[in-house]
Amino acid sequence: MINVLVADDHPFLRAGIESVLRAVGMSIVASVDDGNAALEAIADHDPDVVVLDVAMPERDGVSTLAAMRARGDTRPVVLLTANIDDQQLLAAVRHGANGIALKEDAEEFVIDCIRSAKEGRDSIDTRLAKRIEDLRTGTRPCRSFDKLGPREKQIVECVARGLRNRQIAEELSMTEGSIKVYLHTIFGKLNVRTRTELAILYHEEAI
Repeated sequence: MINVLVADDHPFLRAGIESVLRAVGMSIVASVDDGNAALEAIADHDPDVVVLDVAMPERDGVSTLAAMRARGDTRPVVLLTANIDDQQLLAAVRHGANGIALKEDAEEFVIDCIRSAKEGRDSIDTRLAKRIEDLRTGTRPCRSFDKLGPREKQIVECVARGLRNRQIAEELSMTEGSIKVYLHTIFGKLNVRTRTELAILYHEEAI
């Protein structure tokens, strides 16, 4: 049995991750909602593998990983992310993340990541691995839409096609409320104020 610590500041998502892991025979030895709490729980519970959300308050997943390595803790760490920028991605690799999975489709992959990490093997989502390769070779252009996660990019594409929130929700099997929340976040990340500005930026950068 693999003993796992899970850190994620969204209770619903954290509960879902824990349920998935328990269903395949893993033991959740600690469940916390921020990086500082994770560091304390690691010392108290000595998990085999640590699963960290990248975006957490107080201390994010990447800085938590860095703090672990700084104090000589080499145990396996798997990062979960809805959106990770280039700087964070390179830092995660530099500090020895054993697995990096996108939340959007992480269920089976994160299980594989944890098992692989326990066995001393690394697993990084193929899309993120390609980004890492491009960043290291200097072939990856710096584009505004790199700040967005896969689901956010899908919504931007729909906006660029002229779809309204209801149509986007139907196409992506989401609620209109969720689309509004996503768009609010997207506007902030890309520093645009209207759907028109967003569509223009999309066509200029051709994501």
